[in-house]
Amino acid sequence: MIYELRRYEVAPNKMGDLENRFKNHTLRLFKKHGITPVLFLQPVIGEASNIFTYIVRFENLAKREKAWDSFMKDKERIDIWQKSNENGQIVLKIENKILQATEYSPEIIFKD
Repeated sequence: MIYELRRYEVAPNKMGDLENRFKNHTLRLFKKHGITPVLFLQPVIGEASNIFTYIVRFENLAKREKAWDSFMKDKERIDIWQKSNENGQIVLKIENKILQATEYSPEIIFKD
């Protein structure tokens, strides 16, 4: 199993728009394309309030590549993103890292 940590820098006053897009569209589209969310995080202390971080998991790198490729090409996703960005870009920057759990990681999150 691999995990992808994704960190979004959100445009000023657009966090609500991003959260709505995730709740109303992205989670359903993730499921459709085999992207399994693990955790969504928002800063409380130590980071700007315009940062949205989440972790998704995949069986392996090949399945990750296939899932993101089909997600990005999905016509419904493209339409939703275009409409949600009509009043200004929601996400300004995306950073991602591919990670693997250690053998001593807690079962509650990382073990299948």
